Amino acid sequence: MISQLNWFRARISALLPTRADLAAARRDPRRDLLAGLTVAVVALPLALGFGVSSGLGAEAGLATAVVAGVLAALFGGSNLQVSGPTGAMTVVLVPIVAAHGPTGVLTVGVMAGVILVALAVLKAGRYMQYIPAPVVEGFTLGIACVIGLQQIPNALGVPKPEGDRVLVVTWRAAGEFLRSPNWTALGLAAAVAAVMLVGARWRPTVPFSLLAVVAATLVARAAGLDAAKPIGDLPRGLPAPSLSFLDPGALGSLLAPAVAVAALAALESLLSASVADGMTVGQRHDPDRELFGQGLANIFAPLFGGVPATGAIARTAVNVRTGASSRLAALTHAAILAAIVFAAAPLVSKIPLAALAGVLLATAVRMIEVGSLKAMAKATRSDAVILVLTAVATLALDLVYAVIIGLAVAGVLALRAVAKEARFDQVPLDHGDHSAEEHALLAEHIVAYRIDGPLFFAAAHRFLLELTDVADVRVVILRLSRVSTMDATGALVLKDAVEKLRRRGIVVLASGIRPGQRQVLESVGALDLLRHEGREYATTPEAIHAAHDHLRGAGVLPAHLVRKSRTTGAEAR
Repeated sequence: MISQLNWFRARISALLPTRADLAAARRDPRRDLLAGLTVAVVALPLALGFGVSSGLGAEAGLATAVVAGVLAALFGGSNLQVSGPTGAMTVVLVPIVAAHGPTGVLTVGVMAGVILVALAVLKAGRYMQYIPAPVVEGFTLGIACVIGLQQIPNALGVPKPEGDRVLVVTWRAAGEFLRSPNWTALGLAAAVAAVMLVGARWRPTVPFSLLAVVAATLVARAAGLDAAKPIGDLPRGLPAPSLSFLDPGALGSLLAPAVAVAALAALESLLSASVADGMTVGQRHDPDRELFGQGLANIFAPLFGGVPATGAIARTAVNVRTGASSRLAALTHAAILAAIVFAAAPLVSKIPLAALAGVLLATAVRMIEVGSLKAMAKATRSDAVILVLTAVATLALDLVYAVIIGLAVAGVLALRAVAKEARFDQVPLDHGDHSAEEHALLAEHIVAYRIDGPLFFAAAHRFLLELTDVADVRVVILRLSRVSTMDATGALVLKDAVEKLRRRGIVVLASGIRPGQRQVLESVGALDLLRHEGREYATTPEAIHAAHDHLRGAGVLPAHLVRKSRTTGAEAR
């Protein structure tokens, strides 16, 4: 018990910030402060928009950006990561709000944070790197479509229809718009989205999202556009931390959503941190510390009314491009947003919902990397299938099922590809010191097969069929030195093949079994079967010599054909 407690303390200590993290913030504070200011300008409309889209309101988005932004920056594993509410997380939260209400979302956030901390302590961060690129690309494409569709009601200026499926809600919103058009809202949303998309191509460094939202707000106020519904009243400052939303009786029903939120937070945060590493030289994130920081952020953000958060790829990319070099930039971004919450809440409350919808529509469009999708589709047919299936599942089902489906299909296709690499080829016998007449007789009664690659469950059935089809020979030699890996299924199939051939009077000899595969063969009894009958040899020449002796003892070889010497050498193994 004491040793386990010491291990836990050591793990927590390893996940905490170090002096090096603090020292990095003192190297170039001016650049970090400017980068943080730029990111805050970009993040403000996104935080408001994602808060509204989540169903908990703009104030929830701001609280998340501030609280989660600070904690993830302090305790996370990346010097450049910027965290807060994201579109992908919003997609997951909408059905949770519909099923369990706002308090359910807050509870799920705390539970997801605890799960993330546990994953960090268990060193699970490293395993996220095994998610295939087509799954990530399809996931991103599907999320972009869902985010765009979620904005349709606000962009059209109609009340959000009932429904927990985004396609159904979008269809109903379009029908409501046709019955009672709101051209003011549609015009504002389209104008904001157009300014962002065109402006980003013209001047990428200019924060067109904030400029477009400010302009749309001023136009709506000056022209008295009542159809442009604003965000509404916002509290001045963050609420006092509270756990009053926590209902112990509901924890069981919220476990599955919490696991989904934790999985998404881990995936998106580590992906974002990897993107930041790729944009810089000399920066490398710690995946376990990143999970720990995101876990703390998600535990504490709901206490202030915030929604679950993740690392934000777009905001992190802006942070890197504007010269950030330490955590000070992300902390500055959170501090500026906090100042806005305390000082400018009345002004922010006047922003039209349609303008925020335009921001998120443009964000959804910019999430789709056409070049990357084309490259992935052209790579292999398997990659294209995985990408499309993941994207469709994200749109039609939900994000968790989408990732599960994508990973399952990717795993099956990968196993299929690996199984195809396994080869089972008949190889000629080495002449060695045999005469031409003796070699001809040996070749007539002995057949040798070489197995190349993995002998595991995906390839074992084909191996069994091919091996048991052997006929008209007295001895089969299996050359196993090139078997790269073997599982229990492969070992069982090998044992089954030996027994079937033996029942037909065919002797099976094995050569070149690797040390790492002996344990597997021994565990299923295959090695004992070969050893019991003296059929296992270190090299192929030894196996051929044993086959020669067997044929001579069986009277197959004429008496005058006597082996002169025994061939050795690792080349024939």
